[in-house]
Amino acid sequence: MRKFILLLLACAAFAAPPAHARLQVLACEPEWAALVQELAGDRAKVRSATTARQDPHRVEARPALLAQARRADLLVCTGAELEIGWLPLLQREAGNARIQSGQPGYFEASRHVALRERPAQVDRSMGDVHAAGNPHVHLDPRNLLVIADALTPRLKALDPAGAADYDARHATFTTRMHAAITRWETMAAPLKGVKVIAHHGNWAYLAHWLGIEIVAHLEPKPGIEPSAAQLAQLLQRLQDNPARMVLRTAYQSPRASEWIAERTGMRAVMLPYTVGGTDEASDLYALFDDTLARLLGALQ
Repeated sequence: MRKFILLLLACAAFAAPPAHARLQVLACEPEWAALVQELAGDRAKVRSATTARQDPHRVEARPALLAQARRADLLVCTGAELEIGWLPLLQREAGNARIQSGQPGYFEASRHVALRERPAQVDRSMGDVHAAGNPHVHLDPRNLLVIADALTPRLKALDPAGAADYDARHATFTTRMHAAITRWETMAAPLKGVKVIAHHGNWAYLAHWLGIEIVAHLEPKPGIEPSAAQLAQLLQRLQDNPARMVLRTAYQSPRASEWIAERTGMRAVMLPYTVGGTDEASDLYALFDDTLARLLGALQ
């Protein structure tokens, strides 16, 4: 009888549920998945709706993504109209009241920082211009600190039992990120004042933080790929205002930047843009480590 009771207790322990139910988090982009993971640890199961190889402006709400949205307790997105082409459909089709706009389960990172490049007016002839401002806020790591300050209370509200864990992880993240920013800014000193061309407006926050000067974009209008004639016109303009390198993301075609680079002698540089954009950019810290390594390498 005693052996039977011990066997029952062992089976019960083996089958016992975890100490807490993990928060189900769906991030619109990899950078926010990485930030949630930093703040939540194993208290959350975090998925990203996109990868670094996808343009976050253009995503298809496939059945697997809809299923993730239906289960989510928290949806973390950039906002500022970055996901306007697909997020409203995802929210509607998922039928999950928790993650609708205005609910505690929906968090927009861009609402918590000052947006750059906000246009005075917007019309369809201007291309893919965001009325709220440039949405690529994560490429200034100082913004990540501010967004983490706002995201941590949201996590605590959705998972009150983990409040102490979230506070502790937030404190660790803040300390570590401050130290990393100091190190990155020291490393990046040679980049100050360097002139670059960007494929798209992805790099406004990175350039502002590091003091890089973006003198032109390959796209004639945001979201519009350049034609051969437009690239030739840009080449003419560069004779009066030359640049050192031309930047693109992992998800953008290299053809236009390589065409310009071959004719000017500047370096064509692919930057990870977000977590997973290169093999080296495995988390938020590695994202900036690899970004700076590639930029500094292009100066040599």
